[in-house]
Amino acid sequence: MVVPSEVPIATEDARPDITDPDVALARLKEGNARFVAGRMIRPEQSPETRIRLSNGQKPFAVVVTCSDSRLPPEVIFDQGLGDLFVVRVAGNVVDEVGLGSIEYAIEHLHTPLIVVLGHEKCGAVSATLDALQPPYDRPHGAIESIVEGITPAVKEALTQQGDLLENAILANIAHSRDVIKGDPELEDYLKFDAVKIATGYYSLSDGTAPLS
Repeated sequence: MVVPSEVPIATEDARPDITDPDVALARLKEGNARFVAGRMIRPEQSPETRIRLSNGQKPFAVVVTCSDSRLPPEVIFDQGLGDLFVVRVAGNVVDEVGLGSIEYAIEHLHTPLIVVLGHEKCGAVSATLDALQPPYDRPHGAIESIVEGITPAVKEALTQQGDLLENAILANIAHSRDVIKGDPELEDYLKFDAVKIATGYYSLSDGTAPLS
């Protein structure tokens, strides 16, 4: 049996800070490609990294996504400690608390990229569809607030042709993106391209998360 003191400690150099949103986006795309191919490198996860990051952080992307256990951003984008500033809530709803979290990352940590990531078969969006269509299965408790946040996207999807759930998920991604874009605190960052917003749709079945 190997005791913890006998486990070899890997060494790694700190990766350079990313300040360009296009470079940040490319890194996420490369990481997802590794994840899909099963060739993850799991960067920046050593004890040295943990100690270094105890003195501060400079994540290169904010990822706003669903709480669903099947899409942890650090895993599906093959990133490490300190790389991603993650805001997770069921249905990737962006409320005042979420906006505040994003503002903190942009204004204080100088993160150059925001990603809104939805996913296939989102249960929160499905629950909102159930709540807005007969027999009108309304949720109980605080779940109602999640449904209220997703309702505008679902109402839009109800007017579209095609798969209703998928259309609602895509509309909800766009709605969350637009909420972020409409935040006055972020206006100048976005106007001058110091920060960019990308969106993505994660496939539970094949692991792809194309971003644009």
